[in-house]
Amino acid sequence: MDLYPAIDLRGGRCVRLYQGDYDRETDYGDDPVGRARAFAEAGAPWIHVVDLDAARSGEAGNRDVIAAICAAVDVPVQSGGGVRTVEAADALARAGVARVVIGTAALEQPELVAQVAARQPVAVGLDARGTDLASHGWEVSSGLDLCEVAVRFAAQGVAAFVVTEIARDGTLEGPSIDQLTAVLAAVGGSGVDVIASGGVGTVDDLRGLAALSVDGASLSGTIMGRALYEGAFTLAEALDAVG
Repeated sequence: MDLYPAIDLRGGRCVRLYQGDYDRETDYGDDPVGRARAFAEAGAPWIHVVDLDAARSGEAGNRDVIAAICAAVDVPVQSGGGVRTVEAADALARAGVARVVIGTAALEQPELVAQVAARQPVAVGLDARGTDLASHGWEVSSGLDLCEVAVRFAAQGVAAFVVTEIARDGTLEGPSIDQLTAVLAAVGGSGVDVIASGGVGTVDDLRGLAALSVDGASLSGTIMGRALYEGAFTLAEALDAVG
């Protein structure tokens, strides 16, 4: 299971939100490039970057920072936030992003996913409260079902799903095993990677995610944010925990 240390960008700064709430933000400084470089030097196999400004508005506000991160590290960068057109996805690829994450647009323009997937690697961001998918920076309920949508996209050439339990995100209270189990049961045999996000607070949480298996299907990766920034464990300890 690969580990994805997360860098969430707002106004060019490195921040974390609590349960996706833009009014409950913790600022971790103005050097996201330095953060990314430190993660890569510590052995991160991937870095996950989110443009929170773009996720909310659809307007790319941190693309220069994302490009700088890609240029500064020698590991692949997965990035999303506000990717709602083929052109926006292409711009991230030209900035150096190895895999683009499409969230809101995947729900509102599902045909976009196949169009982008034909050109570059794509992950679909499935951000949910339980099984209710949310959009527009997690602020709007879509009324769509998490597993039903995952099954539809599994046949469209996507490389991965990033599955986030919004209620756990930034809380350090542990991931939603029930939610992840349901997604693995739905798409585990499709060949699409499933990446967990939200709630990781201890290395035991990571061990539990690494051990999760449904009919032989397991998670390909886990995104970590606040736990690293607040020193709950180091990236080296996390990597040791998952082997």
